[in-house]
Amino acid sequence: MAGETTVTPTVTSSRIDALSIELQETGKEKLAEEYGKVIENINANTLSSKLKNTDLSGDPSSGSVEAKRFVNAEGQTYGTARSGGKGNAIKAKPVIIPIDDNMEYIEEVEEKDLRLYGVSGLIERRTANQQKSIEVDLETKFFDTAKKAGTAFTTTATAIEDEMEEAIQKIETTKNKFVRGVPRTMINVIMTPSYYGKLRNKIATLPNANANVSSYESGIFNNTRVYSNVFLPEGVDYIIMVDGAVAQPVLPSVYSPKKVELSDATAFGMFLYKGTKAVMEDLIIYKASK
Repeated sequence: MAGETTVTPTVTSSRIDALSIELQETGKEKLAEEYGKVIENINANTLSSKLKNTDLSGDPSSGSVEAKRFVNAEGQTYGTARSGGKGNAIKAKPVIIPIDDNMEYIEEVEEKDLRLYGVSGLIERRTANQQKSIEVDLETKFFDTAKKAGTAFTTTATAIEDEMEEAIQKIETTKNKFVRGVPRTMINVIMTPSYYGKLRNKIATLPNANANVSSYESGIFNNTRVYSNVFLPEGVDYIIMVDGAVAQPVLPSVYSPKKVELSDATAFGMFLYKGTKAVMEDLIIYKASK
């Protein structure tokens, strides 16, 4: 009627619908951005990323990658290659690392959650949470693999500093066709927090340029890097290993947002394909708890 004012009711669902569309149409770019940060943060926060073997060849998407350990070169009398018509063949031990550990971090978001947080806020919250879960998984499997591949170490030393020096020398003096001793700068001691605590006062009296690195505590003991880590296998006081002794290739794949069939929810997340395998078993030792 003339003179009447028409009032259009507020439809809250329109805002929710718009967010849902945004998640599906622009969420892909947001997910790629956030999961890029996740992988970058994992590499910065996890000790395993610092220690693992990265000298790998092959395409992870094919199902495996390969690491090689080259046999030491041997000197011969001058003229040997010339008289024989060829030099010595390079010998290497290939280690195949299968990408056989497949995980997924797929979650569904209901419209009410979209309404509360919006697309950006929700994706940031969930990817940050997933990052923590991935870090725990990678660390746990890395050190579990190291322990299973390593050799048990025993000692009669009573003082913690004497015990650690003896254990470090066990790796340092290793000699075989692949290695002729190991520089201490390549050796890492990874200890449980309680065992690390026994050595902590001694570490505190020494120069430690890289102490308290990232999310784990570390120090230098007798020119060897020492770390405190909560992800060692049950029943192990410490693991000693060289850089690159274990490989852990990781292949992430982002799952673009998609509407869940016959529901008002949208699914998004990431698949994570990885493999964990020892490359240098002879350069890993561990001490079992008493």
